[in-house]
Amino acid sequence: MNTPDDDFDMREEYDFSKGERGKHAERCAKGTNIVVLDDDVAAEFSSSDEVNDVLRRHIAKRRQKARGV
Repeated sequence: MNTPDDDFDMREEYDFSKGERGKHAERCAKGTNIVVLDDDVAAEFSSSDEVNDVLRRHIAKRRQKARGV
């Protein structure tokens, strides 16, 4: 039975001699939540900070409505 690694040949030009094992492991372990915006929506924002600000305001309004304020 073949495993995926059986057909894999590392190219000679790949050099991982200065690589750091686990360099991003801690960050990945914390988890991420990637949200992909549609092009028309993304065009309205200049940065992820701006998107987060708008979403935080929306969340606050929604919570106020839920409390009947």
